[in-house]
Amino acid sequence: MLTLNTKIDAAEKIDGELVLPFELREKSRQRATLASGEEVAMFTVRGTVLRNGDLLKGDDGRIVKIIAAREATYRVDCLTPRDLLRCAFHLGNRHTQAQVDGDVSAGFLRIRKDTVLKEMLEGLGAIVTEETAPFEPETGAYGGGHHHDDHHPLAPIPLRQRIHRPADKES
Repeated sequence: MLTLNTKIDAAEKIDGELVLPFELREKSRQRATLASGEEVAMFTVRGTVLRNGDLLKGDDGRIVKIIAAREATYRVDCLTPRDLLRCAFHLGNRHTQAQVDGDVSAGFLRIRKDTVLKEMLEGLGAIVTEETAPFEPETGAYGGGHHHDDHHPLAPIPLRQRIHRPADKES
């Protein structure tokens, strides 16, 4: 079985394609099936999010291109940039993964299909359209959207861990 374990920037030849929904492009350890039907094992660095067009090198030197699968999504359009910003704020307030696309004058959001969120967005004046499309959400401020060798995301603080502040007094 081919093992894919190294993300590379470029290749002269592509030996296969791996079509995955976003949910599986977030996983660092998994079995998958290439478009050709060949089974592969994927072992990427934890926290790696594979994007449409990314390249993975296998243990035998073969190169596989990642293709974002078409998924059930909603496209969110608004009449004004302000309204689109309001929708983005409310989605972010609910920790909803969202893709931001287009430009300032004709931008749109894309989210996974969720009828409760659709109702909320329509209540905010958005035009919500069902689409089957590749889903490429933002990774977030600490999600490694830009890759720099010296940048490491902050670790989350466990819910029950006490945060000590300089103003706290010892008891």
